[in-house]
Amino acid sequence: MGIYEEITSNKRKSYLLVFFFMAFVVFIGLIIGVYWGNQYFGIILAVIVGMVYFLFSYYSGAQSILTMSGAKEATKPEYTYLINTVEGLSIAAGLPKVPKVYIIDDSALNAFATGRDPNNSYVCVTTGLLKKMNRQELEGVIAHELSHIKNYDIRVMMLAAVMVGITVLLSDFLLRSFLWGGKDRNREGNQLTFILIIMGLVLAVLSPFIGELMKLAISRKREFLADASGALLTRYPKGLADALKKIKNDPDPLVDKANKATAHLFISTPFRHDGKKSTWFQSLFSTHPDINLRIRRLEEM
Repeated sequence: MGIYEEITSNKRKSYLLVFFFMAFVVFIGLIIGVYWGNQYFGIILAVIVGMVYFLFSYYSGAQSILTMSGAKEATKPEYTYLINTVEGLSIAAGLPKVPKVYIIDDSALNAFATGRDPNNSYVCVTTGLLKKMNRQELEGVIAHELSHIKNYDIRVMMLAAVMVGITVLLSDFLLRSFLWGGKDRNREGNQLTFILIIMGLVLAVLSPFIGELMKLAISRKREFLADASGALLTRYPKGLADALKKIKNDPDPLVDKANKATAHLFISTPFRHDGKKSTWFQSLFSTHPDINLRIRRLEEM
């Protein structure tokens, strides 16, 4: 599959996943509303909770992630080469504004992008990655991260994280509603209500789990898209492929301040792994697609 076909395919699949994610959240709100005797109540509740979550994440999420990761802003002359690389590739990518560059003092080989849109974005790399990558490999990694920004992946993943938060809150509210009872006195003896309660209980328990799986699926799709877009930007897929090989063979891939909330942002999983090929079931819980598959796709471009 060519680069343009890869980009088109991954965009279509990602938007489809986000659509089902949003529909799933609205459905939870609808179940809450039906149980309490007014379906609009549940939908409005889902919208209000979603707006609060989104507004906080939209305006404060990026800075919170950088602070949580222990990132510091890169300055000249110490990081002149890195800053110039980001500036040059940002111009080539047609970004309206050059992202701010941050550094994490960590020996692991990794990087990530965050922000709310191309006008408010950040690129962050570890000191370990800077030391180990040659020019083409570093450009491949930076192009990958800038592609996340250009393709609005940073907003998509923010939306996915917000949706997971909403499903957790709404599921908890739904479960408590069943435990403490609703306001509709006509439910007793109603067979349909009994079925609704059973479905609702199952949904309340499984919703956070399903929501997390959907977020991870979106994350994996966006990584493939950023690989393809990054290769298109540099016109040299081998650079990113070679960088991923070094990242794959990193003897200490653990980014000390990474956590499950930020893991999906990195170019590769920031946790330790045993190097064994993951099973299909294990891959469902992975923030990133198999790195060997990513390398192979790049080498075939």
